[in-house]
Amino acid sequence: MSQDTNQEDTAAEPQQSEADVEEKLQAEGETEQPESQVEELQQKLSTLGEQLLREQAEMQNVRRRAQRDIESAHKYALEKFASELLSVVDNLERAIDAIDAEDESQKSVAEGLELTLKTFIEVLAKYNVEAVDPEGQPFDADLHQAVSTVPNNDVEPNTVINVFQKGYTLNGRLVRPAMVVVSTSA
Repeated sequence: MSQDTNQEDTAAEPQQSEADVEEKLQAEGETEQPESQVEELQQKLSTLGEQLLREQAEMQNVRRRAQRDIESAHKYALEKFASELLSVVDNLERAIDAIDAEDESQKSVAEGLELTLKTFIEVLAKYNVEAVDPEGQPFDADLHQAVSTVPNNDVEPNTVINVFQKGYTLNGRLVRPAMVVVSTSA
């Protein structure tokens, strides 16, 4: 029996040493595994950092766009209102033109209309509504609307020779184009 136990002990020793080797290999594998986990986590961290930077940049762009939209809304909020008031300015100008300046009975009416028009134009200018009166200037399709063309050798071709109706801008943006007659070469 002692021989049998000796054989079992010797048989157990190689098995034990194999188990020890496996444990050592696993321990070495475990030391490699945390290194790969660290690399993986660092890669995820850098990816998330890049995503965070992109999201922050996107939020900053959204804020800028919103701020620009708000500024534009404030700047051009009066556009429709101003365009409606322009017909009043046109009517005041027509009324002044229709009055006979030499008739003494109409002089006080003409002065009143001129003062009213002057005040009206000052108020419009206060809110950055400016007249476009291009007579004698080159035709600009962005600011002028050509009603007709007239052959004229006295001025350069494509020059505004008559203004039917003034145009207006609000903060540099066209509210109404000037209606003009443009010269052409004869």
